[in-house]
Amino acid sequence: MKEQILFLVELQNIDLEIEKFMFKKVDLPKAITRLDEELEAVEGELGESGQRLDKLKAEHKAKETALKNGIENSKKAKSRLLEVKTNKEYEATLKEIDAINEKNGGVEDEIIHILEELDKVGEDLKAKEREAASNLSKCEKGKRKLEKELDSIGAVLDDVLKRRDKIRSGIKAKFLKRFDIIKDRKNGRAVVPARREVCYGCHMNIPPQMYNELQKNERLMLCPHCERIIYWESGDADV
Repeated sequence: MKEQILFLVELQNIDLEIEKFMFKKVDLPKAITRLDEELEAVEGELGESGQRLDKLKAEHKAKETALKNGIENSKKAKSRLLEVKTNKEYEATLKEIDAINEKNGGVEDEIIHILEELDKVGEDLKAKEREAASNLSKCEKGKRKLEKELDSIGAVLDDVLKRRDKIRSGIKAKFLKRFDIIKDRKNGRAVVPARREVCYGCHMNIPPQMYNELQKNERLMLCPHCERIIYWESGDADV
């Protein structure tokens, strides 16, 4: 009987191991997808900063062109002062020059503001690029590790399933049937240890007489509370 109990314990451990691998087969692809999303987010953030920098450069170029044209217009207006014949025309030309210069001054202020933004965005982009390089490296390294682990699960799981079949073949049919029924009812946990008169499945106390009998390993016993298969070994001595 002790051998049958040991087989059941080993079968429980193998089933838990299989469950762990099955969870990994589901969780690892999700983790890989999350890393892909992180990579996309990092690249997207860099792209947005790059676009902002390009936009500012385009605005700077347009303002420089506008200022250049404004300066030319101011020169042309000043040259016309030599050609005016009346005070009225002279005053009108001066007002035109003032308006052009005022506009040029506004464009110069805008250029200064854009240059400050260019410096700020440029430095920000460099910092993000450094951070992104580190994040990309970590994400890619993590992704490769997860993909490698996922690829290896198939072969490892095959070995575990073979071990499971071998163990099941050594268990008597009546015990195996009971194991499977309890496993289905108890969320995959059919066999649990009992130590210091406590079932480690439900953490309820086991009657002393029953616990004494359990230590003999002479028959298959169930916890009177959770109805799982319970076992005791010398290695679980009550200390």
